[in-house]
Amino acid sequence: MSSKIAKGSIVILMGSFLYRIGGYIYKIAMTNLLGEVGYGILSLTMPLQGFFIIIAGAGLPPAIAKYVSQYHAQNNVEMVKAIISVATIMMTVFGLIFSVLIFFLAQPIAIALHNPDATLPFQLIALITPFSVIVGAMRGTFQGFYQMTNILLTRAMELIFMVVMAIILVYAGLYVAGAVIGTAMGFMAALGIAIYLFQRDVRKKLIRPRNLLSKAITPIDFNDKIGIAWMLIFFSIPIVITGLAELALYDIATIIIPIYYPISYAGYFNVSSTIARLPLIISMAVATSVLPATAEAMSLKDHDLMNIYIKQSYRYVSFFVIPLCVGTIIFASPILNLLFGEKFLPGTAALQILAVGMFFFTLYTISSSISQGLGKPRLPMYALVAGTTIDLILSLILIPPWGINGAAIATTLSALFIMTTLMRTTLKLANIKLPLYEYIKIIIAALIMGIFFIPFPHTKISLIIGIIFSPFIYLGTLALIGGLKLEDLKLLYNVADRLGPFSGVLRNLINILSRFAVE
Repeated sequence: MSSKIAKGSIVILMGSFLYRIGGYIYKIAMTNLLGEVGYGILSLTMPLQGFFIIIAGAGLPPAIAKYVSQYHAQNNVEMVKAIISVATIMMTVFGLIFSVLIFFLAQPIAIALHNPDATLPFQLIALITPFSVIVGAMRGTFQGFYQMTNILLTRAMELIFMVVMAIILVYAGLYVAGAVIGTAMGFMAALGIAIYLFQRDVRKKLIRPRNLLSKAITPIDFNDKIGIAWMLIFFSIPIVITGLAELALYDIATIIIPIYYPISYAGYFNVSSTIARLPLIISMAVATSVLPATAEAMSLKDHDLMNIYIKQSYRYVSFFVIPLCVGTIIFASPILNLLFGEKFLPGTAALQILAVGMFFFTLYTISSSISQGLGKPRLPMYALVAGTTIDLILSLILIPPWGINGAAIATTLSALFIMTTLMRTTLKLANIKLPLYEYIKIIIAALIMGIFFIPFPHTKISLIIGIIFSPFIYLGTLALIGGLKLEDLKLLYNVADRLGPFSGVLRNLINILSRFAVE
C-alpha cells in the first residue's frame, strides 16, 4: 500500500519530465521563430489561455479524482458512474460558454493590456477551451482510478501535436496565431487518445464491481444527479479560485512588466520563470498521486496509512527538489544560454531568485493536494489568495525600480508565505509531525554540492560537468551524514529501472550507497 505514492508519482514524474522537455522545445522554437517581441506577445497570451481553461474547467478534475477514488474504495459503482457523467456534462457546457466569451472579449482585453496586436491570438484561445476541459475531465477520472500512465499518454499526445503543429504553422507565416492554433490541435489530439483510453480501461470498471458480494446500490436518479452536481460545485469552487490565484502568482509580473518596460522584458521573465518551474514536475507528480491516496486513507479512517502517504510525499519532493534548486542557482547563466541563447541572459538573476521561490511553491503544491484529499479545498484557496494579493502589492512596488528582478523577489516572498501558511495548517489538520532533522540533512547535502561547483566558470561545459557529477556528490554527502534512508533507495531503484541504458550506472551507485542507508 505504501508504494502507491511512489509508483504513481514515478509514472507521472517521468511523463511530466518529458512533457516539460517538450515544453522547453516549444518555447525555444517560439523564441527563435517569433523573436523577442513576438514571444512577448505569446507570453501575454499564455496567462489568458490558462485563465479561461481554469474558469471553463470549473475546478472539476480534482473533484472528479477525489470522489471517484473515494466511492471506488467503497465499491459504489453507481456513484462513480454518476460523478463522471455529471462532471463531464458540466465541463462541456462551461467550455462552450467560455469559448464564446473569450472570442468577443479578446479585443477589449488586448487594448486594455496596451497590445492590440494580441487580439487575434486572444480570439484563437476560443478553439482551445472546449477540448481542454473535456480532456481535463477524463484526466480527473484516470487520476481517481490511479491510472497515471493514461494521464501520461494524453499529455504526450497533446505535447507532440502542439509542438509540431505550432512550429509548422508559425514557420508558415501565421506568427503568434500559429502558436495558439498549434496548442488547440494538441488538445484535440489529446481528446482523441483520452476517449480511447477511457473506453479501454475505465468502462470495464464501471460495469463490474470489485466485490461481487457487496450489497446492492440504489440506482442514481435525476434528483440525485442534481445533488451530485452541487456536491462537485461546492468542492470545486475553492479549487477554481485557487487555480486562478496560482496562475496570477505566476503571471502577475508578466502583465505588469510591459507597463514599465519593453514587451521583450516580459519574455525574459517568462523564460526565467519557465526554467525555475522545473521542480514543479516533481511536486505535481507526487501531488497527483497523494490526492486520491489521502482521500482513500481518509475514507477508510486509516490514520497510519495517511501518515505514511503524507510523510513520503514531502520527503520525495524535498529529496529531489532541494538539490535541483541549488543547481539551478549555481548554473543559472549557462542554463539560460543553452536553452534560449545569449539574448535571454538578462533573466539570469531573476532565474536565481525564482529557483528559491519555486522550492517554496513545490511544498505548497503537496500541501494543497493533501488538503483537497482531506476534503478541505478551501485551505489552499485562502493561502493562495492571500499570497497572490501580497505578490500583486510587492510587484507594483518592486517592478518599477528593479524590473524583472523585483518581480522575481515579489514572487519568491509570496511563495514563502503560502508555503508556511498552508503546510503548517495541513499538518495540524492531519495530526502529523514531520521529522525536521531529516530535511536539514537533505539541505546540508545539497548546499555542499552547490559549494563544490561555485568556483567553476559559468559555461556550458561546466553545466555538463555539474549535471554528470552533482548526483554523486549530493547522494554521497547525504549518505555520509546519515541522511539517506532505505525508502530513498527503493525510490532510486524505481527511477533507475526507467532510465534505459543509464540504469546500470545508477543501480551500481545505489548498491554502494545502500551500505550507508538507515531505516
